[in-house]
Amino acid sequence: MSNLDTTRIQERVSISEDNISNQDVQEGGLNIFKTSVFVSGVVAGAGVLALPNAVKGSGDVGIMLMFLACFMSAYTGIILGRTWLLILKRYPQYRETRARYPYPLIGEITFGKLGRHLVSFAINFSLFGAAVVYLVVSAENIHSLVQELHGDVHACYWALIVAGALAPFTLLNTPKDFWLLALGATGTTAIACIILLTNISIDKSSHRTVKHTTPDFISFSTAFGTMCFAFGGHPSFPTFQEDMREKKKFWKAIIVGYILVILMYIPVSTTAYFVYGDDIQDNILHTVSKGPMYYTMTILLTLHFLFGFIILLNPVNQELEHLFKVPDEFTWKRILSRTMLVLGIVFVAETIPHFGLILSLIGGSTSTLLVFILPPLFYLKLCRMHPGLTANEKSGRLPLYTMVLNILILVVGIAACVASTYSGLHDVISGKFTPPCYISITSAD
Repeated sequence: MSNLDTTRIQERVSISEDNISNQDVQEGGLNIFKTSVFVSGVVAGAGVLALPNAVKGSGDVGIMLMFLACFMSAYTGIILGRTWLLILKRYPQYRETRARYPYPLIGEITFGKLGRHLVSFAINFSLFGAAVVYLVVSAENIHSLVQELHGDVHACYWALIVAGALAPFTLLNTPKDFWLLALGATGTTAIACIILLTNISIDKSSHRTVKHTTPDFISFSTAFGTMCFAFGGHPSFPTFQEDMREKKKFWKAIIVGYILVILMYIPVSTTAYFVYGDDIQDNILHTVSKGPMYYTMTILLTLHFLFGFIILLNPVNQELEHLFKVPDEFTWKRILSRTMLVLGIVFVAETIPHFGLILSLIGGSTSTLLVFILPPLFYLKLCRMHPGLTANEKSGRLPLYTMVLNILILVVGIAACVASTYSGLHDVISGKFTPPCYISITSAD
């Protein structure tokens, strides 16, 4: 081959790489700060209320378990973003238009239709269940506040009212259209955590005798399932990355987002564990003493759940609209499809009004699958399909440490998924189940 031919080939490669780099920059897209706010906004929330009880269920080792869950979740979030970048580099057709369902698309490219359907089911089940949790907790919090004012509106009715108020906001198109909601979700949670930590510290004087029961297999597995849920926002991550101005910088947003989350989770959970011990309930708000701080943080966390409800449903709405060929622009079809989804969430919330049960079951099954199992599995498979794609793998092979770390997370994820799903189902079968609203209200009447 002549030197002229070699030069021409190098020029073509250079032009191709420049095109990829330019197409990674999206005008008007989210920057790193806004994306990290979305990450922390969708991850932090229910974990603030549930992690203290998870630490109680896992004992002293639960604190280290939280750090482990945080590290693994952040790493697999970065791996998921890296996988999407590899797909954009290898399959240029997906750079031309915005992908409305990137995570299922990753599953389809790596494992065919089976991979796509598995991801779609897991995402929809996980986010649908999380939205149910957010609706149930919001209704319980509002009911608690109104009850203090001598109101007599049942929490089940509040679920209907809250869903009706939020339904119009679920019609917003993509994350870049409502990033202020993510900022509100993160800000309200951060302030609530500071107040909650102060309230717990004040309660220390009245809880001088603290007992810690040794955890068993069921409580430990349930606790880890809750932690998986608390640190998992992966179903929404690819949609955030797809709306970024520079998609290749998504890993920075993940790191910043998870630092914010761990700064909120760890102080509250560890302090509550050592102050209340076995007195911790499913919802930490039901454990702390009531007063001005209690009411303030209840309002703030309720606002978070209201904002989070809208953010969580967006990926589900986008995929359902793709499935039923609903246009991307605003039409009556979007109103119909998204309203029907909200009605479905209301029905489940009225049927299973127990957020702890839903949280541990989802966290142990589909959340663990989406957070710890599928990202490393897809990444390893894609690198095997197209060796040498990434710049730091010039030899065409993955570095040994990268492969080992991904395999370890995969193995831990599978073990945690099996154990946590078993414990969640055990709670349902053993009778830890709250009667549906339409039965309890009728009985009360």
